[in-house]
Amino acid sequence: QVQLVESGGGLVQAGGSLRLSCVASGSLFSIDVMGWYRQRPGKQRELVARIFRGGLTNYADTMKGRFTISENNAKDTVYLQMDSLKPEDTAIYYCNAYTSVDYWGQGTQVTVSS
Repeated sequence: QVQLVESGGGLVQAGGSLRLSCVASGSLFSIDVMGWYRQRPGKQRELVARIFRGGLTNYADTMKGRFTISENNAKDTVYLQMDSLKPEDTAIYYCNAYTSVDYWGQGTQVTVSS
């Protein structure tokens, strides 16, 4: 079992930055991948960025160069640094951990005003 708690969402103007955090607890040794997904209004949940065991990362094309995923040394916290935010980045952002099962956090709202 893995528990995930996100924080750091909020309201920001276009062009601004936010940093999301996701603290994981439980069976951390079993986690293969941690990532961030988002769900925009009226859209399906989509991948933002992932970080694999060993540190390899990948990003959705629309987020490359603007968003950065990282983790702390203890491997129990994942961050998403979001820069140059656009109104279309407005969404609920969810933390995900994959073992052989997907675990999800409760989500954190990010609203970007124009």
